Amino acid sequence: MAFVEPITIKDAIESVHRKNYLLPAIQREFVWSTDQIERLFDSLMRDYPINSFLFWEVDKANISNYQFYEFIREYHERDSRHNPKADLNGETGITAILDGQQRLTSLYIGLKGTYAYRLPRKRWDNDSAFPKRKLCLNLLSPAENGDLEYDFRFLTKNEYDLKDDNHFWFPAGDILDLKEAVDVNDFLLEKEISNYGKDKARYANKSLFKLYEIIHKNKSINFFLEKDESLDKVLNIFIRVNSGGTQLSYSDLLLSIATAQWKEKDAREEITSFVDEINAIGDGFNINKDFVLKSCLVLSDFKDIAFKVDNFNQQNMLKIEKSWDNISESIKSAFLLLSSLGYHRETLTSNNAIIPIAYYLNKIGNPENYSIASKYETDKRMIFKWLVIVLLKRTFSGQPDNVLRPIREVISCSANGFPFTEIFDKQKGTPKSLSFDEDEISNLFYYQYGQAYTYSILAFIYPSLDFRNKFHQDHIFPKSLFTAKRLQKYGIPAADIQFYLENYNCIANLQLLEGIPNQEKSGKEFSKWMEEKYPNKKERTQYMERHYIPDCSLEMTNFKEFIEKRKNLIVDAFKNLIEK
Repeated sequence: MAFVEPITIKDAIESVHRKNYLLPAIQREFVWSTDQIERLFDSLMRDYPINSFLFWEVDKANISNYQFYEFIREYHERDSRHNPKADLNGETGITAILDGQQRLTSLYIGLKGTYAYRLPRKRWDNDSAFPKRKLCLNLLSPAENGDLEYDFRFLTKNEYDLKDDNHFWFPAGDILDLKEAVDVNDFLLEKEISNYGKDKARYANKSLFKLYEIIHKNKSINFFLEKDESLDKVLNIFIRVNSGGTQLSYSDLLLSIATAQWKEKDAREEITSFVDEINAIGDGFNINKDFVLKSCLVLSDFKDIAFKVDNFNQQNMLKIEKSWDNISESIKSAFLLLSSLGYHRETLTSNNAIIPIAYYLNKIGNPENYSIASKYETDKRMIFKWLVIVLLKRTFSGQPDNVLRPIREVISCSANGFPFTEIFDKQKGTPKSLSFDEDEISNLFYYQYGQAYTYSILAFIYPSLDFRNKFHQDHIFPKSLFTAKRLQKYGIPAADIQFYLENYNCIANLQLLEGIPNQEKSGKEFSKWMEEKYPNKKERTQYMERHYIPDCSLEMTNFKEFIEKRKNLIVDAFKNLIEK
């Protein structure tokens, strides 16, 4: 390994742009945030060192022995997070980046690319929630954040086009067009920066010339060049140099090893595309590579399922590759089932809880259309019951391997359907017991409207619902009525108002209601809605039984009694359903 003469940022960016610099498959994907990129540019402007890089020179004759990827150019949090596979039909060798990918990608995005992340409170499926942003430098004022000196920010075009007495945004990438110092002067004159006053014009001059110097003049890309093409040596170097900084996660490292060892499939492409496929099911889930790799260990029946390099040896990796189609199909079937039960990324509080379900489906041969086939209804009820319990008990918190192993053992020995009872008995007397005591059931009522665990509780007490239809969490007594002013108008005693405000969002005032009835109900008083919707006494009684509505006055003035009685009904129903 040799230390080579440093190069400028402009030279490095051009090499990325011309695809002379590529990423080996053992590299993880881009993970830096806009804040990290802004800090990198601030460090450069302040002449702080950004550490050396490690490059790997691969001769053209050996390129086909490895898999390489291009740099991310236009990062999009939803649509463009994965590096495209490189086309290696050139006439020369390539330089692969072993250490420094995050910094080089950040430099490229900051100067030639864009960064699109989701706006707060915007839906994931809303395209306008992900506006493209460019890195910009404020030429008139320093950063407001005391930890930074220069005001770098990722802004949309509308944002960086706005100017005022303290802000003149310069898209950082435009510095590449200012090839000489005189071009910087011409720009400042053309934009009439002097009109902002002497001090601000001086600051703009200093900032823009500094940016010009660090991109065009300073040779700040210091790197070592490795020429040995042995994958074993390169992998060892890669692991060593990634032991610090923003650390390489186990899943990144293990996926890297898988990519190097699979013979017929590209592990990185298979697993990253599979993650995207699962996360797009139904209303969306939120799994990652860690989850998939852990599932591979469990579903492959390896005795040791710990996340460590030794378990991803060549023998195990080849077994996983051979079983990959069945493993991925089992995981997909499990998530299709979860989606049919109404779960999604906001309500599935433990992805690890899905691994035993996937293991079970794999064991019984991945029946076709399992999530919708009527012949498996009893099986699916047992799975749903088990899932709700382990989610509410937070069974997979802490050390999930200590739970996955015994559950897998039970499932592997089972011959008649999903072995809920056997798993329940296996966990008895352990810290991960699936039994609920009185206090645990009572504590369920602390969950509120919209919280992740609330859905599991409500779904559990509605065992007859077909969750493939859209059900909403509905306030029985409409939440719009619960303001101090409105409650006073209803004549609620001042001593009771606090109880009303503390309990209108709780489980005892919530039900699951299909979309259209929920819209019809809207903000109507519950007693009036019941009379209008169910004038027939028999139908009204059936509705009350189905939704655990107590036989008492349904007027706002009786909310306190209603909550206490409905809570008792739900507790009894919960106990009965667990014991079935």
